[in-house]
Amino acid sequence: MTATYLNNQFLIAMPNLADPNFTHTVTYLCQHNAEGALGIVINRSAGLKLGDIFEQMKIQTPYDHIKNTPVFAGGPVQQERGFVIHSPCGKTWDSTLAISATTCLTSSRDILEAIAADEGPEHFLIALGYAGWGSGQLEREIVDNAWLNTPCWENILYDMPISQRWNAAASQMGIDINKLTTPAGHA
Repeated sequence: MTATYLNNQFLIAMPNLADPNFTHTVTYLCQHNAEGALGIVINRSAGLKLGDIFEQMKIQTPYDHIKNTPVFAGGPVQQERGFVIHSPCGKTWDSTLAISATTCLTSSRDILEAIAADEGPEHFLIALGYAGWGSGQLEREIVDNAWLNTPCWENILYDMPISQRWNAAASQMGIDINKLTTPAGHA
């Protein structure tokens, strides 16, 4: 049997998922293979703006629209580490993982310096931390009805207001996630 991996997909938390790290979240899966999975939560604010991160890193920018870019709480693992999900822009960064033909994940300072200079990728999302799963863990959680998965839609990833992403990701599957109920009983 050939393994099917969920790279470049959204994981949508089911309404009954009680883990406070993932309640009502949409996670963008950046890497999924036999060893496990890595994703970035794309609908939870870290309560920071990019200007706050630049200040801590001593990166200067004169652009208010860049300073005011929201920073996301990407997950409970390594919350001090930054990640940039972005559209390719023809430039190579120091530490980049190609997720698809249109989306990459970079974790190096050079992309932040380019964004500060307004020379970075056209579309980007900045997150602190990530979500991680060990070998077979995500697959078990999907079987246990903790997650729905669906292909990534870039308009949800980059453009949709944060508060609408959970409903919108489920809606692209034709599901009103608010009408789903917790299963009761066992067959």
